[in-house]
Amino acid sequence: MPVSVVQDTPEMIALFWREGTHWKDVSHHPIGREFLTFKKAELVDQTWTETDVLMLARPEEAHSVYVMWEAGQTKMRCWYINLQTPLHRTRLGFDCMDHELDIVISPDRSNWRWKDEEEFDRMVAEDVLPASEAHAIRAEGQRVIQKMRSGESPFCEAWEKWSPPPEWQIPELPPDWDVF
Repeated sequence: MPVSVVQDTPEMIALFWREGTHWKDVSHHPIGREFLTFKKAELVDQTWTETDVLMLARPEEAHSVYVMWEAGQTKMRCWYINLQTPLHRTRLGFDCMDHELDIVISPDRSNWRWKDEEEFDRMVAEDVLPASEAHAIRAEGQRVIQKMRSGESPFCEAWEKWSPPPEWQIPELPPDWDVF
């Protein structure tokens, strides 16, 4: 996904994309035993819809925090926790592996819920994801919830009030995006 870099420091990586961003995604997301026979991912064109997103990630942490606004507005939709491998820097930007399980937090941080829990549990039940790894992923989610409740970074830094400069355009994937 092409993004705009808001901040890239040893303490925080902040990336922004808006509704209408064209990106590549797996055409079929296998879950459970299907995943074991999933040999090669076919990437297809997608367009991000409904929200503008500021992704906040601390290097070495196994999650990122998304601040999500209604597209083109300052109305915050939610905080979204993407449980994932830590960001890995590449020649084009960053890569990570999504862990399927996510957390959605209300804008005022008064309540939260797990997202995609059934799919995550199915991967464990079908031995696609080892139980010990699943436990570590859930524990990471619980750590983030505790950080949110304690008002720790990035929840205390007013990122939800950030807005992109008006002159920022939606970036495009470079022609060699698929060359590794």
